[in-house]
Amino acid sequence: MKKIAILNDLSGLGKCSLAAAIPVISVMGVQACPLPTAILSAQTGFDSYYYDDYSAHISEIMGEWDKMGFRPDGVYTGFLAGETQAERVLEFILKFGKENTKILVDPILGDNGEEYPMYTEGLCEKMRSLAKRASVITPNLTEALLLLYGREEAHRKWKEFGEMEEAGFRRAVEETGTELSRRFRTESVVTGIDILCADGTVEIGNLISGALGQEWVTAPKEGGSYSGTGDLFASVLCAGMVKGTATAVSVKKAVRFLSKAIHDTVLEGTDRNEGVCFENHLYELHE
Repeated sequence: MKKIAILNDLSGLGKCSLAAAIPVISVMGVQACPLPTAILSAQTGFDSYYYDDYSAHISEIMGEWDKMGFRPDGVYTGFLAGETQAERVLEFILKFGKENTKILVDPILGDNGEEYPMYTEGLCEKMRSLAKRASVITPNLTEALLLLYGREEAHRKWKEFGEMEEAGFRRAVEETGTELSRRFRTESVVTGIDILCADGTVEIGNLISGALGQEWVTAPKEGGSYSGTGDLFASVLCAGMVKGTATAVSVKKAVRFLSKAIHDTVLEGTDRNEGVCFENHLYELHE
């Protein structure tokens, strides 16, 4: 059975990070091998939570895995709390990533035009180093701009994007995707893009950019922004990647899966911090 090493935090509440990745990767027929970067009582969107940084233990776990001859088929990196964690993750990739290892980097830095509290220009530079070693990166639009331009220029471009009509906005996002793939020499999927259509409806879009060109995968937007949707999306892509599934096929599968989960979440009236009701739809990912 193929194996994916997942370097991410473990949150008890919020259905994100490892709590989202492990069931998705497992049901897709790949062994999930978690390496926790931190332990939290609940994800950081809640008003209060306990946080235990595991940066000091990452090297110890790496050492034990190396002694066992562990060589994953894939590596998936998610939320990193700072530059030290990013350095440990880069060390992991250098040690365990071989020529055929598929690496997915989800460069979690911000959303909706703003950086997350842990953002620094130093952390962004470390994320760029990780992105250059990735097979696929899955930034949202804010993170794509931060990776390419840093904080100040990203803010300026975000404002410009917000003033564009649908056609101009799509072209600008496509140019961003092209530049991501060129700069980091990898396939990129810019995720969770709100597209205001001419008829007044809103779609959620995902733009795939790579050597084979570009492709949009969209769905009608329902509900708001929920904890863990990016983690679920990236997990589907990573499991598909190590099994040899084309990125566009995995993106379409992830969008169908998330659309159904979000629909159930809206019907249930679940708070955004609790995450989406994905459990009843896991069987659809089974291969």
